[in-house]
Amino acid sequence: MTAPAPLLRVEHLGIDLHRRQEPRTLVRDASFDLAPGEALGLVGESGSGKSLTSRSVVRLLPRDARPRGTVAFDGQDVHALHGDRLTRYLAHDAAMIFQNPRAHINPVRTLGDFLTEPLLCHHGLGRAEAEERLVPLLAEIGIPDGRRRLAQYPHQLSGGLLQRMMIASALVTAPRLLLADEPTTALDVTTQQDVMAILDEQRHERHLALLFVTHDLELAGAVCDRIAVMYAGTIVEQRPAAALHSGRRHPYTAGLLAARPGVGEPGTRLPVIPGRPAAAHESFEGCPFAPRCAFAEDRCRAERPPLRPDGDGAVACHRADELAGDLDRTREEA
Repeated sequence: MTAPAPLLRVEHLGIDLHRRQEPRTLVRDASFDLAPGEALGLVGESGSGKSLTSRSVVRLLPRDARPRGTVAFDGQDVHALHGDRLTRYLAHDAAMIFQNPRAHINPVRTLGDFLTEPLLCHHGLGRAEAEERLVPLLAEIGIPDGRRRLAQYPHQLSGGLLQRMMIASALVTAPRLLLADEPTTALDVTTQQDVMAILDEQRHERHLALLFVTHDLELAGAVCDRIAVMYAGTIVEQRPAAALHSGRRHPYTAGLLAARPGVGEPGTRLPVIPGRPAAAHESFEGCPFAPRCAFAEDRCRAERPPLRPDGDGAVACHRADELAGDLDRTREEA
């Protein structure tokens, strides 16, 4: 069976920040595809470039940021869109759910004002007609009594309900691509499960392509079809979610998996990755993970490894072919 053509294709994406000083690289090299109905988890430590990568897809970069490479939606270069085509892409085709809904919803306007705005501005609906469309959607994502909620202000809702409102605002225009930037970080565990269940259900029902940014490997593995691991502004490994634990080939991926709470025996200290996370703007002749890697050799420090196909995924490591057994032993010893 032929795989569906990718709806989103990111190729060698780089992002440079141009300010008074010399340009600073924030994302060095990110490449991935995303098909309709598929969910891709983008994971990594803070500062690895996950959020900037997702924001570049909807052109929400700082004014002094300059993207390189290609971000193509349905075959069209997103960074080359202008005028009506750009408006249609941002208002109809793609939508984003942010980490903190309270920072992205106007506190002095009602939730009805917030949710109906795209329908009024881009779909030509009147206020009453827009609310008629919204009430069933709110019920669908677990918000009963929708008309009363539309008359409320953000401060009158809990964090979980407000994040559901953010999900509703993303789904109301029936997008084909949904970006979720750590949408559960500020929520308690039970509410996290509810929000992710809603996103997963809506993805399947609407055949949405979902790019899910998170630092939580367990959460990504539970809701995503594939995982892309990012380090120092570069994707270092991609793997089907079901195969990530047993099939990981990059030492950084193995370190992240070993450091998860709950892996070891109760009372044992969690293993950690030594050193500090590298930033994309730091100068490395070789692999950016080499200073923290227990398996690094001279070639790793002198030559940057490309992301190359590897079985059911891809990996950027010179020693990936020979490290599988060593990574397993290291985890057992930890």
